[in-house]
Amino acid sequence: MGAIESIKKNKDLVGDVTYASFTVTKSADYIALIEFYKKFGFTIIQTFSRENITEADNFGISTDSRKECWMEVFPISRTTDGNARGKSNIIPFQETIEYLHPELIDAKGKLNKSIVLKIRLVSHDVNKNLELPGKFVMLTYSLDIVKSIAEKNNIKLIKPSPQESKIVSFFIEDPVGNLIGFTNHVYIQDEIITINSRDDYFISVDKIEALKLAKQGLNILSASTATTKKKRIAVLTSGGDAQGMCAVVRSVVRAGIYLNCEVFGCYEGYSGLVKGGDLLKKLEWGDVRGWLSLGGTLIGTARCMEFKEREGRLLAAKNMILKGIDALVVCGGDGSLTGADLFRSEWPSLVEELIEKNILTKEACENYRNLTIVGLVGSIDNDMSLTDTTIGAFSSLERICEMVDYIDSTAASHSRAFVVEVMGRNCGWLALMAGICCGADYSFLPEIPPNSLTWKDELKEICKRHKEKGRRKTTVIVAEGAIDNELNKITSEEVKDCLVEIGLDTRITTLGHVQRGGTAVAIDRCLSTLQGVEAINAVLENTPTTPSPMIAIQNNRIVRVPLVDAVSKTKYIAQCIKEKKFEEAIKYRDSTFKEYYDNFVSISRDDDNSKFLPEEKRLNIGIIHVGAPTASLNCATRAIVLYLLSKNHKAYGIENGFSGLIGHGSIKELSWNDVEEWHNLGGSVLGTNRSLPSEDFGSVSFHLQNKKLDGLIIIGGFEAYESLKELKDAREKYPIFNIPIVCLPSTVSNNVPGTEYSLGSDTCLNILVNYCDAVKQSASSSRRRVFVIEVQGGNCGYIASYCGLVTGALAVYTQENKISLNSIEEDLELLEKTFANDKGDQRSGKIFIRNEKASKVYTTELIADIIEENAQGKFESRTAIPGHVQQGKIPSSMDRMYSARFAIKACEFIEENNFQMMEKIQRLNKGCEREGEAEGFYEAEKNLKYFYKHGKKIQVSDVNNNAVLCAMQGSKVYFKDIDEVWKADTDVARRRGISVHWDKLSAVNDMLSGRLLVREEKF
Repeated sequence: MGAIESIKKNKDLVGDVTYASFTVTKSADYIALIEFYKKFGFTIIQTFSRENITEADNFGISTDSRKECWMEVFPISRTTDGNARGKSNIIPFQETIEYLHPELIDAKGKLNKSIVLKIRLVSHDVNKNLELPGKFVMLTYSLDIVKSIAEKNNIKLIKPSPQESKIVSFFIEDPVGNLIGFTNHVYIQDEIITINSRDDYFISVDKIEALKLAKQGLNILSASTATTKKKRIAVLTSGGDAQGMCAVVRSVVRAGIYLNCEVFGCYEGYSGLVKGGDLLKKLEWGDVRGWLSLGGTLIGTARCMEFKEREGRLLAAKNMILKGIDALVVCGGDGSLTGADLFRSEWPSLVEELIEKNILTKEACENYRNLTIVGLVGSIDNDMSLTDTTIGAFSSLERICEMVDYIDSTAASHSRAFVVEVMGRNCGWLALMAGICCGADYSFLPEIPPNSLTWKDELKEICKRHKEKGRRKTTVIVAEGAIDNELNKITSEEVKDCLVEIGLDTRITTLGHVQRGGTAVAIDRCLSTLQGVEAINAVLENTPTTPSPMIAIQNNRIVRVPLVDAVSKTKYIAQCIKEKKFEEAIKYRDSTFKEYYDNFVSISRDDDNSKFLPEEKRLNIGIIHVGAPTASLNCATRAIVLYLLSKNHKAYGIENGFSGLIGHGSIKELSWNDVEEWHNLGGSVLGTNRSLPSEDFGSVSFHLQNKKLDGLIIIGGFEAYESLKELKDAREKYPIFNIPIVCLPSTVSNNVPGTEYSLGSDTCLNILVNYCDAVKQSASSSRRRVFVIEVQGGNCGYIASYCGLVTGALAVYTQENKISLNSIEEDLELLEKTFANDKGDQRSGKIFIRNEKASKVYTTELIADIIEENAQGKFESRTAIPGHVQQGKIPSSMDRMYSARFAIKACEFIEENNFQMMEKIQRLNKGCEREGEAEGFYEAEKNLKYFYKHGKKIQVSDVNNNAVLCAMQGSKVYFKDIDEVWKADTDVARRRGISVHWDKLSAVNDMLSGRLLVREEKF
């Protein structure tokens, strides 16, 4: 039953009543009413008797009631579709879609309300309520059920009056004479609507599907999608191959299939469109199984001169229409995307030409008047505007770092110089980032060219200076498009000749196509997958007037930008370089390009004493590692030290964490030679452990004061974060802790609150990618085997969720998504259907990913045993635990980049805080009468950050905001006050943040693994 209704046309009646009270004076009537309404679905929720209630229980009871019975008929409840025994269970209202998303409930759904009926027994001397007996109408979805109840209990059905019969089907009379009518009609906006079934009260299936996709960030299904003809989409890869292209195709194919589309692979780039036939082939779910771990592009790429001519594009249009395709997803560089947009602009005229030349009939072309184009950027150069990162760029950078690290060994052995040429015709991103990541002495970029008259002398001076300091090797990175400021090409041979002139034994290594090789790293797999899904979204949301979108990454978020704008701005950069407008060209690079260039200069060239600060501004900065080791601790420390030394500050390394400081006062000054080779060294040279300063604040305070530190940088995970909080809280008692303190998050778990990224987490993910690929290969070789892999992360599911997405895991278990028997049962069903659909070379290894603390009950071994038991010999299970291997031996290129960025940001924060404090002290000292007193005061009190003047304590440093976490949100770095983050986003008990910024990863993986198809019985 639903809400009590009245006949809305009669103004004397009241509608939409959900509460009523009946009053009787006889005990028999009281009991009879209760029994009567129980028969029609009302449930007793509470009874009261005046004789045996306390004053505290008196709330809500009428003062003249002797007894009261509160009854309620509840809203119609959702039920499950049935369990294994064929029975349906009621879904708790708090778990229903209506409770979680009331904004989706329509007008019918709002009628699904509870009705509360209060039956009162009062004394005989109470005045009789003249309004009763009354007349009420109740809304029900089933008149037949009500009739059958009445007939079963010999209750007469009463016909309504002619006016009432427009709405009311019949009345019944209760024991005290009230007429209760029943109807399945209701007025909604002056229209009579009929409620035909219980499902009318619920949110429609279309809306639920759209909501599921919206929660995954997909936002694409409309109510009509499921009922329309399947849309056909082609996907092609064009231009130079890039790691991650296979992941794009997999994502496009599977997202398309899940969203009721058919996806065709266009083999050999645009040639597949022009030639058609077998080169335009429908791809099924299993066809792309295992593609995540593969490099290059399995659907091929090739230059197609025919497509550059209109005749070739005409053939392409014909072949697409013959296949029923009117949407194209293109993954390639600016040339490929330019061709795609031209194809779209010409499409209407191409269709008309096909009709005019009688190649195709008008009827055949009727549904293909418009073409949808969506672009994804596959380019290792990272040379596209309006996106921060292109598919393949980080994988290529990883190859470069790997090769240069190998070269370093032989270079140091022979004390040689190496000139390494990398790709980048008009973009120096690879050369710049390789310079930072590989500790290069110099990098040549096309966007920031050196002076044509002085670059050779500058190069010689820098390399000679580094050699004199003790560096055994020399590394110079040259982009293939390197030029000087007069547009003269700078070749590797010219660079070599310069180095030979200063006596360096020099070799040239041109990395060439090795930069395109190998499998994609974790970040490229993730971005490729997410962008592929977004490409399908864009196709389904496209209209004929929508500009062709390019799927881009901005501020570490997937966005759509106009494809034409991106291509034109990319070409504009090349034009700016030709016109020597170099500063203008840099503006259209990604948002951090100039910042990274400045960082590289700070840690590679600025050791020439040119940036030395005056003596009064030179600082002493401490560096300490706290918590478990990661691969990024040393490269972050290196960047800190090199930056500080370039300003003539002093850098002090605290050895063995706070326990080393407390127990032995282990703190030493670090030199250029100490750290210059730490760029590719994992672990912690300084030493690290989980000790906290609270073990002995006094000793910590003594040693920091003894070295007169002006700032402290704590690098580590949750323990480093805790240390920052402890030091700030102890400031009242230990004034030395008033110095600016910065925490750089560095943990494989990425569980530090307030930041979306922690140094070391990318290295961990790359280790896991390679580990899982090897495990899947083993599982694939044995054909019928599944591995349950346990990964680190503590109570934080970031690593497990990310790893599951980028390795194609069938299931991911984390604390955020609780493990239950139902979820394991669903996983087993998915596993069985995946094995059943394996065919020939499509077979690939199956893995489950489990966070180490996902559940105390469902351990890795138990899940493997459950799989084995339920398989009944059809397949077998194994466990695999990579353990501390996940901490990594060598930091990834992404971790090296971000380490330098975080490190320099931290140093600049400490500098700025100290300089502001110095200026404030100088202003305060101007009021002193004796000049000598002012000078003495400054020297004595600058480390305490406060002083007493005329008996009053004056704070000279903003100590409330100088204990901060260096956090990344999107692609931007912020400094967050530790107190604010601790209060708003810290789960201390579980050692992690409260917010979950990676939830979309699991949602997308559920789609691409096939879980959602199983859940919706579509597999």
